[in-house]
Amino acid sequence: MFTINCKGKLLSLDQPVVMGILNITPDSFYEGHLDKNINELLQLAATMITDGALILDIGGQSSKPGSSRISAAEESARVLPVVEAIHKSFPQTIISIDTYYAAVAKDAVALGASIVNDISSGSLDTEMISTVASLNVPYIIMHMQGTPETMQQQPFYDNVVKEVLDFFIAKTDECKKADIKDIIIDVGFGFGKNRQHNFSLLKNMPVFQMLERPVLAGLSRKGMIYKTLNTTAAAALNGTTALNMLALNNGASILRVHDVKEAIECIRLFDEFSKA
Repeated sequence: MFTINCKGKLLSLDQPVVMGILNITPDSFYEGHLDKNINELLQLAATMITDGALILDIGGQSSKPGSSRISAAEESARVLPVVEAIHKSFPQTIISIDTYYAAVAKDAVALGASIVNDISSGSLDTEMISTVASLNVPYIIMHMQGTPETMQQQPFYDNVVKEVLDFFIAKTDECKKADIKDIIIDVGFGFGKNRQHNFSLLKNMPVFQMLERPVLAGLSRKGMIYKTLNTTAAAALNGTTALNMLALNNGASILRVHDVKEAIECIRLFDEFSKA
């Protein structure tokens, strides 16, 4: 059982919760949320909250395979107005800032974000871990082999579960030494992993419970789903729900998704299954 402190708001993870994805990027792998202005994004956020999302994850940098990196200044220009607007409109909703730039994280938290979600776990900005510690907010650390530009160029592991676990043992220790109190684990489906690596990590998710940290599952509409089903990201909702149920059964505390209503339904059904 876990509770995380989001700038004074205590979020219980006794039951799994949903994190809704708001991508403020022109080149996301899933185009369902693109080309929206602030008012449209506020409407989307309102729908996600009404559907049951307790966290909204706002990101301005595409991390799809082969994507090009943008500067912290450009990312700030994309995400900070959205963070500020959503916080003002929905002050009780927990906002996560999806960034690997310490400066963006710091400014977003000042405007209302209360979780930092970093795909690089501090490896792309050496100031990130100390910054998160000073902000005193939960930190989502993710495993990624390589960078978004290179990560899917023949990823290789001798034992993917062991190597990802070893990474988190070392990284959580580093974060604890920096005095980060709330650490959340994301194994990084699709980030420097082939399909076999992804499914092996999903099957062996219970192994990561030894870290005694909440585990986030970010499976929504990813290639491991739509490539297996020979379809597209746009048509991968049913496959996402199927794998989200497996993730819940294997210990996920947070589902990070594009489709909140369906994820909430998945959690409700899993809850009934667990109590039977």
